[in-house]
Amino acid sequence: MSMDDKLAVTVALLQRIAAEYSPAVFANSFGAEDMVLTDLIARHEIGIEIFSLDTGRLPAETYELMQKTADAYPATQVLTFFPSAASVERYVNANGINAFYESVDLRKECCRIRKLEPLARALSGKQAWVTGLRREQSPTRTDMAHQEFDDANGLEKFNPLLDWTEKDVWAYIRSQNVPYNALHDKHYPSIGCAPCTRSIAMGEDVRAGRWWWENPEFKECGLHAKH
Repeated sequence: MSMDDKLAVTVALLQRIAAEYSPAVFANSFGAEDMVLTDLIARHEIGIEIFSLDTGRLPAETYELMQKTADAYPATQVLTFFPSAASVERYVNANGINAFYESVDLRKECCRIRKLEPLARALSGKQAWVTGLRREQSPTRTDMAHQEFDDANGLEKFNPLLDWTEKDVWAYIRSQNVPYNALHDKHYPSIGCAPCTRSIAMGEDVRAGRWWWENPEFKECGLHAKH
């Protein structure tokens, strides 16, 4: 499928989501894929709300991109959801500021507090949510579909860029001058919280820099886990 065809299919799907599943929202984590979708939604004036989860541990470059996005798309608001301060306090006081390095369970509990609980609030009352997931990104994402029911959150979930390659993503960003995270230029293909993200070496998997101390089959925060 040509790039023009992929674009047409993606825009048509986003328009269908807006028409048939309103209110729908797009979860923007400010990665390269999410900036493509932000640009498409803004450029085509598609009626899908956009939100982001601020975990409190994001890299400085991500916060810089948040402001660049607001400047580049003044008519498109990105709502920000934060974790419960009380929950973060309890976790840190009980386990330590960087306890997520100690075990998968502690890491997943940190993700639950900082991501899953705010996500549930962001999705409350919505009919569908949109993600920037691609099959290429991870072994845990190879069996995903463009549309699937999210049992955990009780709504439809769409992955419009599922069949896009990394090359497709960057071709669009370059051709449309889409703002992107400066960490991508420092060999960070996948960007999450600062303590849980590192650059990767040539030839490593694109998700190798996320929770690099864990086995690949565990490398999800729970946002996209199947239940």
